[in-house]
Amino acid sequence: MAQIPGLDGVLGVEHLELTADRVVVTFTIGEQHLQPFGIPHGGVYCAVHESTASTGGQVWLGDKGVVVGTNNSTDFIRQAKVGDVITTTATPIHRGRTQQLWHLDSVGEDGKLIAQGQVRLANLDMPVPPEALDGIKRMQQG
Repeated sequence: MAQIPGLDGVLGVEHLELTADRVVVTFTIGEQHLQPFGIPHGGVYCAVHESTASTGGQVWLGDKGVVVGTNNSTDFIRQAKVGDVITTTATPIHRGRTQQLWHLDSVGEDGKLIAQGQVRLANLDMPVPPEALDGIKRMQQG
């Protein structure tokens, strides 16, 4: 699937799978992902986790409202290095009328867990901007 605009585009995130029940993205650790001590910044994983869960949550909610993140909890398990390809998978834990909870795993090429998290989303009762739904359709089509 296609690379996307915004922060995910800056981070080099690409969607491999995008459904209401599972979102899989990948990115390669580069110099732009490092904190001053030369290791990947934890915020990279937090950002990828939130946008990946939010995208899946919006696909599930469709045009019934707008999804926004309300909590992001990410644990850092293992250090990656420049050149490592990270795959992040988001799956729903709970999806209700007003909120959703998603689980995320970020793994290296060897399948070992790099970071793990949960993202809580609020389902806001408001019109979805047409460009948001168009953007998701573009991501799904690649």
